[in-house]
Amino acid sequence: MILLFTDFGSEGPYLGQIEAILCRKAPDARVIRLLNDAPTGKPALAGYLLAAICREFPPGSVFLAVVDPGVGGERLPVVLKADERWFVGPDNDLFNTVAVQSGNAEWWIIDWRPDRLSASFHGRDLFAPVAGRLARGEHDDVGRPFPRPEIDEWPADAGVVVYIDHYGNAISGLRYSSGLDGKTLLLDEQHPVRQANTFSDVKPGEAFWYCNSSGLVEVAVNLGRADQRFGLQPGYLLGFQDGD
Repeated sequence: MILLFTDFGSEGPYLGQIEAILCRKAPDARVIRLLNDAPTGKPALAGYLLAAICREFPPGSVFLAVVDPGVGGERLPVVLKADERWFVGPDNDLFNTVAVQSGNAEWWIIDWRPDRLSASFHGRDLFAPVAGRLARGEHDDVGRPFPRPEIDEWPADAGVVVYIDHYGNAISGLRYSSGLDGKTLLLDEQHPVRQANTFSDVKPGEAFWYCNSSGLVEVAVNLGRADQRFGLQPGYLLGFQDGD
């Protein structure tokens, strides 16, 4: 599989153009739009979501991930191999969380360049052809090895909102652990939010936090929108205190 993870949105030609390249380069691979509304222009936040959802896919999967506000600039094009999965995209913090949460991580700088490389669409012109090669099993000579010792200092979890879903639920970059059980989430001093297991455990209109299906702490309102209730958006800092 080739999994697309982008902030491109569903409108416009961009996803279709990338899919066309992948169909030419890896006609036997299945291309799946995993996410096309990652936090716009926020690769570090998007990386926490990518790290959580990529674990659902088998070894050998190829993730073509593009959240790239610095396209055409000095950031490097890279390939990351982490826990036998491949990630192709820009080196702008998007893959850091995947790397530090993995049991092993290998990086390469992509040296190959196409005959035509636009300044503003490396997802189509550079990353998609490389992802197609990897999906065909052509793993040799993916680029120059790129040691990243500084990545070891990257925080493996982030207690901030990284994504607002279709329902207004706020997903954080914090992996759930039993140490959080019974704690109250503080959105602000006026709005402490208690833990619940799922939506049906609270009354309609009541806010709660829970461990979502990807193993991340999420804030929700039963039959309501947490983002509108509390003014939540990517980057919003979360805090916990012992429950009452």
